[in-house]
Amino acid sequence: MVFVLGDYRIEGRRAAEIAASVEEGVGAGALAPGRRLPPLRELAGELGVNPNTVAAAYRLLRDRGVIETDGRRGSRVRARPASTARESIRVEAPPGGRDLSTGNPDPALLPPLGPALAEAARRRAGRPLLYGAPSVDPELARAARAELDADGVPDGPVGVTSGSLDAIERVLAAHLRPGDAVAVEDPGWGSMLDLVPALGMRAVPVAVDDDGPLPGEADRALREGARALVVTDRAQNPTGAAVSAARAAELRAVLARHPRTLLIEDDHGHGIVSLPLHPLAGSVPHWAFVRSTAKAYGPDLRLAVFTGDPLTTDRVRGRQRLGPGWVSHLLQHTVTELWRSGAVDPAAAARSYGARREALVAALRRRGIAAHGRSGMNVWVPVPDETGAVARLLRAGWAVAPGARFRTASRPGVRVTVSPLARDEIETVAEALAAAAGPPPAERYA
Repeated sequence: MVFVLGDYRIEGRRAAEIAASVEEGVGAGALAPGRRLPPLRELAGELGVNPNTVAAAYRLLRDRGVIETDGRRGSRVRARPASTARESIRVEAPPGGRDLSTGNPDPALLPPLGPALAEAARRRAGRPLLYGAPSVDPELARAARAELDADGVPDGPVGVTSGSLDAIERVLAAHLRPGDAVAVEDPGWGSMLDLVPALGMRAVPVAVDDDGPLPGEADRALREGARALVVTDRAQNPTGAAVSAARAAELRAVLARHPRTLLIEDDHGHGIVSLPLHPLAGSVPHWAFVRSTAKAYGPDLRLAVFTGDPLTTDRVRGRQRLGPGWVSHLLQHTVTELWRSGAVDPAAAARSYGARREALVAALRRRGIAAHGRSGMNVWVPVPDETGAVARLLRAGWAVAPGARFRTASRPGVRVTVSPLARDEIETVAEALAAAAGPPPAERYA
């Protein structure tokens, strides 16, 4: 039997066949992004199969990121395949132009890795790490735990992953299943917005302002069924938001009303920001707090430390043992040596990024543009016409990141990374941004 949806015929008797038919239609363009699929019983009736068979087909499609399901509203074709990373939505700097779109740290502020790597190799000489050794280097764990204690992060075991996104993925998979909803910041980190549907989960946008996620928005998302909330504590990408003490208290109150929520905090800005940390960790029974070394010490280290409640950390570390096993102890020793030797001066890095970021925000304000950049290395510039703004900036010789890489339901904008900018370029960039942005939009991101 077949079911005709528009001009496309869905076919099959078994779940795998029905799923393959829908996926083929999506791949061929016959089932367009956003197209609603028929209700389970309607499609089952037309195909002459049990509704459970169609339900199984839809689960397969959802788990592969082909469709998304929104409760009683039914299922629809995803706006784009889950495998299509938002990083692909980018522009290339014109010949002779400048690229302010990358989100990379300033290489001049990254430490040389040679001495730390050499020290790590020296320590391992004659004592190679073999199978069965502890997955986390004790020195690294002690140093990381001391920093976490100083910042008020509740006590918990320390784990090590290959970057913050690896940790977040493992924590989500430890507690949630395909089809579950995750509350995420909007605008927010593009990789996070990609990860959730790639896991077969559904992202629920939560609007942010300069102080972090809006409490009312977070409460709404959790009331609507989101099982997890992901919060960036400082240097939020792309807006530069940082959770203030007052906002942290409000968000803890929200979490107290939803105690079954899985809380994940991302403090990737550690080491490059001067604003104090106001952690939410411990507000709910299941939580994880993640710190990456990428921004302060270099993305290629691919190392993050995390802590959390004992159940969460045990599940993550147990599953990690069945996959990669551990993060290289050579890298762990290298990071420990970088910390021990004071290879990075966090206050100096924060001053350097802050001076450029604040100068650009102030220059835009003088031109009537309400830009945002409370911390970190990025400035978010709301614009009424994202595509037009990006194109006009390219013609002026500047490449910026299109806001579509970071948005779900929030208004258009562009992200400007200040890392490549010299102080004497700020006014020139601000003039080009003001000309490209047009009249200033409303203050809120959402």
